[in-house]
Amino acid sequence: MATDGPSNIIDPSIFEYLKAHGEEELSVGDKLHQITASLNRHISTSQGLLSRIHSTPSSKLLPLLKQVEDNGIKPEIETVGELAQFTSNYPYYKYNGRWTRSIQNVVNTILLTGWLGGLGTESRPGELGRLFTIEEVGQILNVPVNLKDRDAFHVTIEEYILALTDLTEELSRLAMNSVTMGDIDLTIRISGFIKDMFAGFQLLNLKNDIVRKRVDAVKYHVKKVEDVIYDLSLRNLIPKQEASS
Repeated sequence: MATDGPSNIIDPSIFEYLKAHGEEELSVGDKLHQITASLNRHISTSQGLLSRIHSTPSSKLLPLLKQVEDNGIKPEIETVGELAQFTSNYPYYKYNGRWTRSIQNVVNTILLTGWLGGLGTESRPGELGRLFTIEEVGQILNVPVNLKDRDAFHVTIEEYILALTDLTEELSRLAMNSVTMGDIDLTIRISGFIKDMFAGFQLLNLKNDIVRKRVDAVKYHVKKVEDVIYDLSLRNLIPKQEASS
């Protein structure tokens, strides 16, 4: 005969805790999805406008870049701020996988716009060929970068490097289209920049497999532009000294 004992062997609070924790996870996930979806829409706006650089002469880029800043990058900055504020209540590395690709794309739109001469300030006007540092990107976004001393939202070194590889890919495409638009000087400038970027990447000791593979792919961007420069040289469209530089 079974002995009398307590009817509830398992403490109900265990399941109450699990239920509450699960509901919180769902709530956080829903909010992150909402914010990142908004961010991705702004990124799409920036990317859509920036796609026009391939059919716009460099002498006429400034009005287009102003559109990118006003209609794309400024909303990106606002939404990144919302994301940073919301995630400040939760462990960064628990959730950062949900937005890291979006942040990489945001950084890329900033780098490309800056390189083309946009995002200038009163103290430093925009200039063609300028490459923003990760610290400057953080200042534009009003968020920390490369944090090591606390668990909080920030732009990581990996996100910045991956955005740089996206930049070289986009510029290698622009180098080809610049020839079509008759802007050979821009093609030459892009060639030198991408070569310098690839040389700089070789100095990095990259442990992240994804980052290492993407950086390694930059050599194909270099090769693409070198082929364009070589073709122009054969047609005597650029000085030999510039072609070999």
